[in-house]
Amino acid sequence: MSSISRRKLLILGLMAIAFALVFNACSKSESPSTAKKIPDHYNVLFIAIDDLRPELGCYDKPYMVTPNIDTLAEHGTVFLQAYCQQAVCNPSRASLLTGLRPDSTSIYDLKTHFRYYIPDVVTLPQYFMQNGYHTQGLGKVFHGGLDDPQSWSSPHWRPKAPAYVDEKIVAQLEADIEAAKARGQVLVKYALETDPETGTVLKLSSRKAVHGPVWEGPDCPDNTLADGKTADKAIELLNEYAQKDKPFFLAVGFIRPHLPFVAPKKYFDLYPPESIPLADNQAVPEGAPKYAFPWPEEPRVYIDVPDEGPISESKQREIIRAYFACASYIDALVGRIVAELDHLGMRDNTVICLWGDHGWHLGENSVWGKMTNFEMSTHSPLIFSAPHQGFKGGRTTALTEFVDIFPTLCELCDLPLPEGLEGTSLVPLLNDPGQPWKKAAFSQDNSRRNGVMGHTMRTDRYRYTEWMSPENELLGRELYDHEQDPDETVNLAVREGNEALVDRLSEMLHTGWKAALPDFQ
Repeated sequence: MSSISRRKLLILGLMAIAFALVFNACSKSESPSTAKKIPDHYNVLFIAIDDLRPELGCYDKPYMVTPNIDTLAEHGTVFLQAYCQQAVCNPSRASLLTGLRPDSTSIYDLKTHFRYYIPDVVTLPQYFMQNGYHTQGLGKVFHGGLDDPQSWSSPHWRPKAPAYVDEKIVAQLEADIEAAKARGQVLVKYALETDPETGTVLKLSSRKAVHGPVWEGPDCPDNTLADGKTADKAIELLNEYAQKDKPFFLAVGFIRPHLPFVAPKKYFDLYPPESIPLADNQAVPEGAPKYAFPWPEEPRVYIDVPDEGPISESKQREIIRAYFACASYIDALVGRIVAELDHLGMRDNTVICLWGDHGWHLGENSVWGKMTNFEMSTHSPLIFSAPHQGFKGGRTTALTEFVDIFPTLCELCDLPLPEGLEGTSLVPLLNDPGQPWKKAAFSQDNSRRNGVMGHTMRTDRYRYTEWMSPENELLGRELYDHEQDPDETVNLAVREGNEALVDRLSEMLHTGWKAALPDFQ
């Protein structure tokens, strides 16, 4: 080697040492405000969307305009086969937020608080509060009128906004309300029973509400409506939290796409009326028992939908278009909140969980609404995005359940799992979406069926359901083969030749959820 080469080598070596010294000095002198630290506990942004079925771009629905939720999915994990435990708002939310299944909460209706039966249960936000978090609920988190004050560090916040915007609609609705009052109709729910210590409403009365049209597309700003105001409040709170050291659990509950389907006009403009697809499987499933169907269906109480009988194709397209518009409206609001989280520099220490409380039929299986045990009611979106998850942009077909959300958030935030939860942490799927998982997901429903309860089970191939009387008498069975019949159009349980399969699935249903857990549990 020449002397010149040795000199060059020596110079390069000295430069490398000098660079290392400078780099280390800069690293050590970096201020605490700019140094990137692993947080003691991650924040949680918990986004609940009412009546949202998997009608999103990230669920392979390319006609849907949902870019913000789709982008969130690209940074997290999409659970393609996630199921609620009952396709009704209050039972579903009570189950999810306690980590217990409906037969453990005893909540099957819209009028009873879960603390009526399980007064000492610790909810998901309450558990985070007990572990040092500031917990705050906005909009619809627990079911309306049945909030849980014990779950929140600050009082639950609800937006004040009109249900409709058009002056003619509002005037007509006000006139109809006055006429109903004159007939002695009870229009407002009131507390039948409250907890004497906490003031929590434990039982609500029934009511017969007055309804306007099934949809409206007013030309108005996003925050004219309730959900826009909820997004504004969430952004306001995120800015407050950015100035504090305490971790937060912020639950943001959006009302749409619940009926009536009201969203600003610009979201309707995303969906030309002629482009709206109608459901392919609008017939009553062959051989399905009468208990499989709720009555009355939700849209039937609105003034522009017939009380019974066929709904015209033009009205169907109106309803579906309005549902799509509401989904895109909520997507835009989700985008604003997540963008603010990014802007404030909190995305890297915040776990985001987005879910819809259950699905919704848009004519499928001859049904408009929820409250069924069909796939369209029980199947709903679930997306997790965690800064420290092992695999981002994952999509998993593992059978998952909403009772899994509670333990998943605990593990992601490094909190010990409380005893008694009836779900399974999904963190392994966030790190490896393709691994073997549960053998089945379980749901149930008895809404508007005079005490008849249907328990349903979804395996990787089949949906099997049994309907039981209050006296525990078997009234009917359903079996749908999702490999051959994904739209659930033919009930194989009543066809000859399927007896052995029905018996096997019946035994699996009655063995229950514990026997269906992943093998490692």
